[in-house]
Order: sequence, then C-alpha cells, then structure tokens
Amino acid sequence: MNRDLAQMRRDYHLTPLLEEQAGQTPWPLFEIWMQEAIQSPHQDANAMLLSSVDTQGQPHARIVLLKGYSTEGLVFYTNYQSAKGQEIAQSPKVALTFWWEALERQIRIEGEARQLAPEASDTYFQSRPRDSQLGAWASAQSQILQSREQLSERFQQLQDQYPENAPIPRPAHWGGYCVHPHTFEFWQGQPNRLHDRLRFERHPASDWQLVRLSP
Repeated sequence: MNRDLAQMRRDYHLTPLLEEQAGQTPWPLFEIWMQEAIQSPHQDANAMLLSSVDTQGQPHARIVLLKGYSTEGLVFYTNYQSAKGQEIAQSPKVALTFWWEALERQIRIEGEARQLAPEASDTYFQSRPRDSQLGAWASAQSQILQSREQLSERFQQLQDQYPENAPIPRPAHWGGYCVHPHTFEFWQGQPNRLHDRLRFERHPASDWQLVRLSP
C-alpha cells in the first residue's frame, strides 16, 4: 500500500465518528466528508454508484458523477432514454453509494430521483465541452450498436451539422435528476473491525433521526 495512503487511513482511524459531530441533519457531515475526499489524493470524490430496479425487480448499478448537491438533494445528468432512465421512470426509488478508499469511508443514500426543470438541464448542458454536447446527441445510450463505426459516423454527421461556434441545443432526451434522500448512512472504517456506522432517517414531519448501527 502507498505509504501516504496508509498514513491517511491511520489518521482517520484514530478519530471515532461520534454522534455529536453529525449534527441535526446529514448535510453538514456530508459536506465535511465530501470536501475531505476532494482534497485527498487517489480519489474521484464525486463518483457514486447509482442503483435502480427494472420492471422484473432486478437491480442494476453503475457509476455516475455527482454534479451538485444541496439540502434538496444530489444531482446527476444522463440520457432519460437509457436503461437507468427507463428504470427510474417506472420506479423512482434509487440508492447512491460513495466509496473513498483512501479515507476508508462509505456513504449510502436512499431516496427518490426526479427530473430537474428543463431550464436547469439547459444551463448545465451549455457548460459542457462541445464534444460532450455532440456525444449526447450521437449516443442512443444503452441501445445496441452494429459497430463502433456506426457511432463514429453519427458523431461526424453532427460535427458537420453544428460547425464550430454554432450553438448546440440540449436534446430533449438528456438532462438531470435530483435524488431527494430519505436515508443517509455514514461508515468509517476502523482497524479492529469495530467500524462506525451512523444512520440518518427522514420522518414524515421532515425531521431527521440519527441512530448508531452495529458494524
């Protein structure tokens, strides 16, 4: 193991995760952990596992990128017609998982995914690199391709259709989701395997309840 990574793990293990650090809602602790993950080496801090379920009850999971968050929820962008988009359309209940190996920390989040307002998706789409904008048009995400060349030809056609500096509109089938959470679980690894697990659950009155779970 990289010595810096090993030392970082030891440093975080020395500090138990205490209830009084967590506050009344999960968001302050989420902000602290996210910022520490961003500042640490060896991390893709905003990479998260998105899990959804199809009509047969089969769960599916894939990595997406967190693009923003607030006390309302966590935001990511994708093709609405993709497999995950179709799964969310028939069942908006999803789970998110962050794993930061260097810090030996995990956050599990459960909630409902809802599409962002079109204006919010428009704004983010225009901030993306030009090739990424064209890629959103070129790829019928999750659909079968006959060959790599088929995708490349479609991309080239779009480059011809939208010459340099020509604005590229956002496809109606592409945009953002906000996952509105009702559960957070914070997991901090410990060398004796007596890991720390703090779980927040939102109740109907919109208050968060904090409990400690056995590792």
